[in-house]
Parts: sequence; structure tokens; C-alpha cells
Amino acid sequence: MASKTITVNVRADVEEKFRRVAASTHGRKKGYLGRALTEAMEKWAREKEEGDAVVQTLGILDQGLELKGLRYRRREELHER
Repeated sequence: MASKTITVNVRADVEEKFRRVAASTHGRKKGYLGRALTEAMEKWAREKEEGDAVVQTLGILDQGLELKGLRYRRREELHER
């Protein structure tokens, strides 16, 4: 897969901690920061997408579903108890 170069500004304390954790996870081999950052970005994006899906699903549940005109006032009516 093709690589891209990005330039970002982050707080110094976050950058130092990230480098330390990335080195302990991936070793200080060439490209370790890129691998760790790619992994972190993929995880963040996946979590945001999943969170958006949950919010969307909850919105649908809040709206309710149309049951083709059938309305029941009590659960017993639905199950003929």
C-alpha cells in the first residue's frame, strides 16, 4: 500500500510518551513511528465509525418502527395472553 507523508503538531509530552510506547512495542527499527502511528490512526478511525453507527442505530430506535398500521397497547394483545 502506498505511503503518504504528513506533518502534524502535537504536545511535547504526548509525542515523548508516544515515541516511548512505540519503541517498546515495535522496537527502534526504521519506520517504527510510522507503523505505530498508522496503527493508532486506524484504531481511532474504527472506533469513531463504530460510535457513529451506534448513535445512528439509537436514533432509529428512538424514532420507532412503523408496523404497517398494527398497533398494540399492551404486550398481552400481541401474544394473545
